Amino acid sequence: MFEAVKDVLKYRRQFLDLLVGVPNYERYVEHRKECHPGEPIQTREAFFREAQEARYNAKGGKVSRCC
Repeated sequence: MFEAVKDVLKYRRQFLDLLVGVPNYERYVEHRKECHPGEPIQTREAFFREAQEARYNAKGGKVSRCC
């Protein structure tokens, strides 16, 4: 029962993050481990700082992506 509630809360948070445009740190970590093994992974704070910078201060209106 506790695991089911935990899963619901996890998916609720992911949904709300996507709704307001906040990227998912856990998904970022999985992607880095899978597609860029051996490269450093940013801290949660650095990840969100960079995401906010990219979202609100995009240079020339361009969106940059990893892949």
